[in-house]
Amino acid sequence: MSGGKPVSRRAMLGGTAALLATPALSAGRDPRVGRYVGVRDSAVLAFKGIRYGRAARFTRPIAEPWAGPPIRTDRFGPNAPQRGDDGRGSSEDCLFLNVWTPEADPHARRAVMVYFHGGAYTSGTSTDPLTHGAHLAAQGDVVVVTVNHRLNALGYAWLKPFGAAYADSGNLGQLDLILALTWVRDHIADFGGDPGRVMVFGQSGGGAKIATLMAMPAAKGLFHAAATMSGQQVVASGPAHALARTRSFMAALKLTDTDVETLRTLPIERLVEGLAAKDPIMGGPVYFGPVLDMTNLPRHPFWPDAAPQSLHIPMILGNTRDETRAFINPRGPKLAGLGWDNLAERIAPEIKIDLDPHWVVAQYRARYPDWTPERLFYAATTAGRSWPGQVIEADARAAAGAQATWVYQLDRPSPIDPLRGAAHTDDLPYVFGTLDAPGSFSGTNAAARATRDAMMAAFVGLAKTGRPGLDHWARYALPARATLVVDNDIRMIDDPRGWERAFWATAPYVQPGS
Repeated sequence: MSGGKPVSRRAMLGGTAALLATPALSAGRDPRVGRYVGVRDSAVLAFKGIRYGRAARFTRPIAEPWAGPPIRTDRFGPNAPQRGDDGRGSSEDCLFLNVWTPEADPHARRAVMVYFHGGAYTSGTSTDPLTHGAHLAAQGDVVVVTVNHRLNALGYAWLKPFGAAYADSGNLGQLDLILALTWVRDHIADFGGDPGRVMVFGQSGGGAKIATLMAMPAAKGLFHAAATMSGQQVVASGPAHALARTRSFMAALKLTDTDVETLRTLPIERLVEGLAAKDPIMGGPVYFGPVLDMTNLPRHPFWPDAAPQSLHIPMILGNTRDETRAFINPRGPKLAGLGWDNLAERIAPEIKIDLDPHWVVAQYRARYPDWTPERLFYAATTAGRSWPGQVIEADARAAAGAQATWVYQLDRPSPIDPLRGAAHTDDLPYVFGTLDAPGSFSGTNAAARATRDAMMAAFVGLAKTGRPGLDHWARYALPARATLVVDNDIRMIDDPRGWERAFWATAPYVQPGS
């Protein structure tokens, strides 16, 4: 396996026709489930903007099932307030989810795939066209759910030190997700789903949210499989760092500890302005994320080991080969004039591992003498920033004896932008089947469609059966570290970036949220 022998697509896909099947959709009036009136979306039924809860500012969410007359669920609910939003599509009252289903038959008992969006814990939305659920629900014959929840300070500011009224602060966004999963458990059968086969999956920050849920007691039993895509959460924010971040945020709003009650009534536009505060720990905009509060989150998700409560959960972990090409623009100022003389100083602020950047450059150049400065820059910043957490999590599960872990690496470069490579978010259109959606860099040619079929089959298989729907995908175990490498061909390789993995492990990884 270490030689990287290609696996034919026919052999790899095996019997996935049974996993990927487009159901017929009968004509007729708008679909209705209980009090919800949905719409037809291609070959499936869509119910958009279903309220799953409500929450006052900085308080624990509560369930609020719809008890009035029939309500049309034909448009998405509001996004969580965030920087860069003009306010027209956002609201603090943002606890809404969306459901796509092949048929609203309570006896169908289809597997359920619940997606949590990316954007760290600060931004993002379930309404991104890349993550619309119609294609996945139809081709995979599954029920797809996407979720909005509270973000940034509204979801994760650590205010507990200021009084008992804020006891759940620091993890409110996570509690929103737990409430959404509780709604799925209690109601998804009405939409044709099986509450006993719920898979959570998420990209970037969505994956980090899932990693955190795997250590939260209140989430136990609410999902039965998990997949994270370029998203991990090895450790949560410690209380001291979380408090320093909250104080930095308050200082940007010209508030002190004695003004904490003002946060309850401050206009939301002002709160969003405060998100530009500097992070006192890592620099850059202030970070908000889960907090080790010892109540809702009583331990770090993957340190010093993988949370025991979730070791039995089948899990896919994946990343892309060129993660940082998505957010460090190859045409932007950070790479302007890049050369061997300034490469180390350009790399230094982009890595999260405390190594001398000059030494990093020297080691890479000795190992890969034919590489250009740009290629070395992206390899080092991906391996020293966006990839280590996934390695730590996969290794932690393997070391703890988890028997159902699978790892992939997306290598297929974008045919749309030759400078992009296989960047952060580029696996999303393959899993959701949204190759032609705005924001997709996958292309729509035969190779893109084949990659879509393989990736979708893998995720759908995990949701339906507890193992990926790709034959010959070996489980991840130590020391082999078998990895599915997805390019214009698909192959299994043991430890495909072994030198980089071992190299960066020579110093501790500093997760941004720590």
